[in-house]
Amino acid sequence: MSTDSTSAPNFIRNQISEELEQGRLNQLVTRFPPEPNGFLHIGHAKSICLNFGLAEQFGGRCHLRFDDTNPAKEEQVYIDAIRDDIEWLGFHWSGDVRYASDYFEQLYEWACHLIREGLAYVDDLDAEQMREYRGTLTEPGRPSPWRERSVAENLALFEAMRNGDFEEGEKVLRAKIDMASPNINLRDPTLYRIRHAAHHQSGERWKIYPAYDFTHGQSDAIEGITHSLCTLEFEDHRPLYNWFLENLPVPSQPRQIEFARLNLNYTVTSKRKLKLLVDNDIVDGWDDPRMPTISGMRRRGYTPASVRKFCDMVGVARAAGVVDIQMLYHAIRSDLEENAPRAMCVMKPLKVVLSNLEEAFEQRFEVAGHPAREDMGTRSLPLTREIWIDRDDFMEEPPKKFFRLAPGQEVRLRNAYVIRCDEVIHDDSGEVSELRCSVDLETLGRNPEGRKVKGVIHWVSVAHGVPVEVRNYDNLFTVEAPDRDRDGDFLDHLNPESLETVQAIGEPALAEIEPESRFQFERVGYFCADRYDSAPGRPVFNRTVSLKDGWAKAQKKA
Repeated sequence: MSTDSTSAPNFIRNQISEELEQGRLNQLVTRFPPEPNGFLHIGHAKSICLNFGLAEQFGGRCHLRFDDTNPAKEEQVYIDAIRDDIEWLGFHWSGDVRYASDYFEQLYEWACHLIREGLAYVDDLDAEQMREYRGTLTEPGRPSPWRERSVAENLALFEAMRNGDFEEGEKVLRAKIDMASPNINLRDPTLYRIRHAAHHQSGERWKIYPAYDFTHGQSDAIEGITHSLCTLEFEDHRPLYNWFLENLPVPSQPRQIEFARLNLNYTVTSKRKLKLLVDNDIVDGWDDPRMPTISGMRRRGYTPASVRKFCDMVGVARAAGVVDIQMLYHAIRSDLEENAPRAMCVMKPLKVVLSNLEEAFEQRFEVAGHPAREDMGTRSLPLTREIWIDRDDFMEEPPKKFFRLAPGQEVRLRNAYVIRCDEVIHDDSGEVSELRCSVDLETLGRNPEGRKVKGVIHWVSVAHGVPVEVRNYDNLFTVEAPDRDRDGDFLDHLNPESLETVQAIGEPALAEIEPESRFQFERVGYFCADRYDSAPGRPVFNRTVSLKDGWAKAQKKA
């Protein structure tokens, strides 16, 4: 049994537990029903953890079903990515992958049933006219002029729609419910629309496609779903969900329960807006490490455990809210702190010549792969006369309490000796190009005699260093709610510094690592070898997250 977002008490888990204890439920059956019109994002991860996690905990089943009702926006690449994401998170669906399109024939028959019962009709209003007739939140709608067509005429027209006898938008099939209902979803919603488009599963067979609201609940009923768990925006659709179940000869009666969706600051999770970022080449595809997609998070270096831990921390509730992105960063830091091996990598190389060593000097230090994990073994660090340090670890005119390297000042090389800066070399433009330092060979594993050295810096041998491309990622947006202003453009808030690419130098252990290997670069942050671009001998690393954990500090103060 996993310990994920559903293991902690929440109102849905409590309800299911009560139903099982009272014998009102024999076996829990949930489903995760994505539309294959984009990649999954972090909000979907919460739903995945909830639906699959509950099924795990209560010994039930969770189906994976693609609600594929709009062939114009759906692609096989999305289906493949969604399957990969779910498996990567560590979940397994019950039985075969299911598709709503598997039920198209049954849905058509049920639509005919509604027509025969006088509960559906073919309408000739176009989309703009339908909006006008539907009314507003304060004014009731008006019945369509075609609302009272006979059953025989409706059945004939609906069959003609199926046969492709009409153009797109020329006719639709609508439910006949209540045009005066205060719930606009019940004002004769569309059941079928004409689409002359090939479907990724059914090919050219269908010329009409069912609406999502008509498809979803009936697919749940066909599959014997007991609990249809969805986010709060579907709460107003629940009366319609139930109306279909009550007026159709369905084999079971699923129950819809809503919970608050996951809203993350500095992020957008609208598929339409994410697709806009992709289509306009603002990001490098759906799995760009700056995207909040599960594929993007994986490429950036997030682990399945960290995503599931984050969903656990967020929890399941009815009240909507916005989650601080620092909580997400905390989840991955906590995981990688315990599980990522260490390495040294110099982001802004500055050459240091250890002038009191011989040209051929080389000494190797065997250091722990992880300070608290003996199972991660050791790694070999060669020290040579010439090394790289990070340019930010040196200042010619340092302020007080600058404990790194400066003229005449000492610092310890991590896992090695104390060195002192004796000379600063400048290039023709006046920039510091090289440092000449001396090594105190009596300081390996101990402090120097008669003086205190506070600073420790990382380093890499010039002779043995590995060229590394490092992609430093930051938030894609500069404001907490980039899409809050409905009249504005969320693209106005793009962060121009969301990606910085640097050519760094890493220690020898980084030369032969596999894609998706994760490391803590000491004193810098956590990084992951890119799953596509990194290869042995030419590593490319994506920064997952920095070392500082502002969220954890804030929680301690609270």
